[in-house]
Amino acid sequence: MGDPVIVEVALNGASRKSRNPNTPVSPEEIVADALRCMTAGATSVHNHIEDFQLGGQAAADRYLEAWREIHAADPGVPLCPTVASGADVVARNAHVEALGRSGVARLGPLDPGSVNFSGNGVGPNGLPGPKSTVYSHSYADCEHILGVLERERLAASISVFDASFLRATLAFKAAGRLPHGALVKLYFGGEYGLFDGTPGALTFGFRPTVKALEAYLEMLEGSGLVWLVNVYGGDVTASGMARLALERGGHVRVGLEDFAGERTPSNLELVEEVVELAQQLGRPIATTQQTAAMMGLPSRSI
Repeated sequence: MGDPVIVEVALNGASRKSRNPNTPVSPEEIVADALRCMTAGATSVHNHIEDFQLGGQAAADRYLEAWREIHAADPGVPLCPTVASGADVVARNAHVEALGRSGVARLGPLDPGSVNFSGNGVGPNGLPGPKSTVYSHSYADCEHILGVLERERLAASISVFDASFLRATLAFKAAGRLPHGALVKLYFGGEYGLFDGTPGALTFGFRPTVKALEAYLEMLEGSGLVWLVNVYGGDVTASGMARLALERGGHVRVGLEDFAGERTPSNLELVEEVVELAQQLGRPIATTQQTAAMMGLPSRSI
């Protein structure tokens, strides 16, 4: 048998019921969906709250409406929020500090770079757009976030949207600035728009190909960092990227935050698909305790 596989499920993100009616939104729906996915094999859970404008303690309280029940069902499951809206990096991450103090969260988001998000080929004359946003984190912002993670004993959930994000991650690691515990998430751009799921390849980062994955793995070689793959605006399993990662010792993220395509699956279906693939390839699914150990999560009182 091969090494155990971490399966992270990203339950909702910017996805809405109008796009996929299976998307969980309320705390009650998030709890029910998370528990179903955990029973099926998901060993890490990431979700957004429905109001992106909430910040600080109010946002933390809304996360905890769902998370306390998930935590009670399995105190070892790694739970991770996303960043909030806000005028600066302090406001965007104040809820992470509050969640760290709660003793329930195990990971905090670290996005070590900046990127333009847009659909490609759906704007005027086939240009990127018309909807787009700049997702921006300066290195000074990263230093603040790393300080929050260190103080609250949270591991880093590191999003890699292109190679510059990974180069920054490796630089932070070499300088001893990464917290104890990390999970590197390699995002590949799918064939559907970020905002509404319409056809049109995303403009960030690599497409989900063998050469793209190998480029990242060359950079990661010798780092000891645990990594997983996902396809944002696509299907990580149908694209073949899940298989490529599993064959190379990596891990997989699935979920309706990332998924786009012609069908409307549930989070449970997406988890079951990657679990079945891992079993076919002779890799068992990790327990939540094995997941925490592989990530190197700091010990917490639970």
